[in-house]
Parts: sequence; structure tokens; C-alpha cells
Amino acid sequence: MRMGDSELPAHEAVNLYLEEAADLIELSDEMRGALERPAREIAVQIPVRLDTGEIRMVRGYRVQHNDSRGPFKGGIRYHPTVDLSEVRALASLMTWKTAIVDIPFGGAKGGVEIDPGELSVPELERMTRRFTLMISSDLGPYRDIPAPDVNTDAQVMAWIMDEYSDRAGYSPAVVTGKPLSLGGAPGRERATGLGAVFVLDEFLLHHHLQLIGSRVAIQGFGNVGRAMAWELFRRGARVTAVSDVTGGLHDPGGLDVPSICDHIDGGAPLNTFTDADPIDNDTLLTLECDVLAPAALGPVITSDNAAEVKAKVVLEAANHPVTPGADRLLAERGITVLPDVLVNAGGVTGSYFEWTQNIQQFTWKAERFEQELEDRLRLAYREVHAKADQYHSSLRGAAFAIGLTRVAEATRIRGYLS
Repeated sequence: MRMGDSELPAHEAVNLYLEEAADLIELSDEMRGALERPAREIAVQIPVRLDTGEIRMVRGYRVQHNDSRGPFKGGIRYHPTVDLSEVRALASLMTWKTAIVDIPFGGAKGGVEIDPGELSVPELERMTRRFTLMISSDLGPYRDIPAPDVNTDAQVMAWIMDEYSDRAGYSPAVVTGKPLSLGGAPGRERATGLGAVFVLDEFLLHHHLQLIGSRVAIQGFGNVGRAMAWELFRRGARVTAVSDVTGGLHDPGGLDVPSICDHIDGGAPLNTFTDADPIDNDTLLTLECDVLAPAALGPVITSDNAAEVKAKVVLEAANHPVTPGADRLLAERGITVLPDVLVNAGGVTGSYFEWTQNIQQFTWKAERFEQELEDRLRLAYREVHAKADQYHSSLRGAAFAIGLTRVAEATRIRGYLS
């Protein structure tokens, strides 16, 4: 196993962590082989009718990794860099993530190799509906349940639900992250960012540290990063830097997060906010701070820049933002990495709450949603920390060990290898 490799394909990098955890729990070779590989991979060519009348062909994927503990679950992203290796890796991460927070789902992921900014709204809807139609036989409230991811949102989920429902009858539980008017759950939209703050706060409490006054730099100011920044600001942390694709902002004394949000809500780009110093995404990763939170696309911390990271803690709010080589280098420098499979599990936990409400046809209040989310994420951190102490391992190794143990047990009991 090449621990120093930082440029492994995404799926190989995830399996590297899987192998390390499998060694910790002494998992059999047979079970390792069963859990490393996806159960099913779907690749389709999607014809998209453009507004000009032309047809554009785009590639779409749905990878269903494991459903031993429940229906496949995972988001669908629209991005020009989407490929099968990335989707495989993300589907695998979903399997372990759902097991770590102990919710009855398996893992899946989907993606379409497209820049949605190049499409009009009608073109985007036509593409989404055609993609849904092409994979609809593999979806279902008890089979596979998509959710929003990079460049997809509640509107995209509404189109997927509607297209599926045309054939199966009204089925709000077939997707999560929907608009509230179609069975979405109050609190779901900010669940990933909020969950990351709960995990960070529990980590700090365990180490007798305070969230109040902590300096946090956040790379990525989309749905996750913005929700994190707002909650951190509300709780008294100092958000010293934020960034997105347009650039970034930095103020060592702490940014005025509400004003930045108002600025963006007014239609202005993040980098045109004037009450802070400009900063680029690469420099943000090297700032002096207590917590560095990569919350955009990964990997962004690699063997090439890990030595320049000055944070005490890396909070992986994005999926796979730290490569295996960088993970090792950060550990050698005494920098704690709070792993993605735990930190950003608030999203799928919130999706579980939405799904159960759809199944029961009963809506929770936002207060209950957030309290349940907090209880589960804090408990998950405590379990991971205890396992890390037991195995004398990293938090990532412990998290994967918990996920592997739970999935392997369900796989064995169901008789998959018999």
C-alpha cells in the first residue's frame, strides 16, 4: 500500500482508507472484497434538446455501492469534471457515512458531466427529466433515494420526483432535499453545514476548548460553507476567511458574516464585498487559524501544500478534500483531521429525517429536526473518538472502522457471502 501517494484516483484513495480500517478490525479478505466494490454501476448517454433545436449528448452516472443496511442513498451532482472514478468514491463514502451515524441507508452517488451554467432553465429541466427516466427503474423510496449535491438543488429534486411520480404515482420519498411544498423538511437545506459545526463543537468540548473566539477559515461559500459560517458566527466563533469560485475575503479579527450574506443575496459576487481584504483560494488554505474547513470540491489539500497548512484542525466539510498523502503529512505535523465521513454526515442524516417524514406523512417542526440532528452528530463523534482511543488510530481510521463493522455485520447476517 503506497501511503505517500497523493494523486491516486478518487476510488483508490477511499479504498486505501478502507483497507487501513479493515486491518484495524481484522476483517476477512472475503468481506473486504465484497465491501470495496460497488454493487451496481449505471452509465448513460443523455440526449439534451437545446433551445436552438440541436441535440447535445452528455454522460451521466449512478453508482450504487452497498444496500446491506437499507436503500441506496446519495446525491446527484452536475459538474464538468464528473467521472466514474469520482462517483464510485463518493458512493463508497456514502456507505460508510450512513453507517457511522447509524441510519438505515446504504451508499450511492450520481453525477452528470455538465456545467449547468451553460444550460438555460428549460434545458436543465429537460436534461434532468431524461436522466431520471433513464435510471428510473433503479430508483425508488425503498431502492435508491437521490438528494442534492454540487450544482443541484431543491428544484432539480422536484423535477426528479415529478418524473418518477409520473410512472409510479406520487412519490415524495423517492428524493430528499425537496422544496417544502413538495414534502421537503424544514432544516434540511442547512443540515450539512450545521452538522459540521456540531461535530467541531463536540471535538472542542472533548479537548476542553471553546468554540467562542476560535478562528475558522472556510474554503467554499455555497450551501454548506455558508450555513457553517452563519452558525459559527452566531455561536461566537471568528470566521476569519471565506472563499468561492470568484475569490475570497479575509479579516483576522473576524468577518461580518451577515453582511456578506446580504451582499450575496443582493446578487453581487462574494469577491466584490469591500469590507475585508481580498484573498485567493490557495492562500486561504495556508492562513494562520485554529480551524481550516474545506467546504468546496476536493481534493484541495495534497502532498504539495500540506506542509503549508497552519491550522490546528482540518474540518472536512467537503467530500474527500484531503488526499491520503496529505493526510499522513498533516498527522506527522500534529494537525488533527476531522474526517468527511463524520463531519458532513449531517446532510444524509437530515435526508433520513425528511424521508421518514415522507413515509409517515407527518411533518416535524424545525426545532425537532435540528435537535435530532445535533443529538445524532454529537453521539457519532463521541463513538468515533472512543474507537480512536481503543485502536490508537486517527479519527478517520476509527470512523471507517465503525462504518465497516456495521456494514460487514449486516452483510454477513443477510447472507450475501453464503
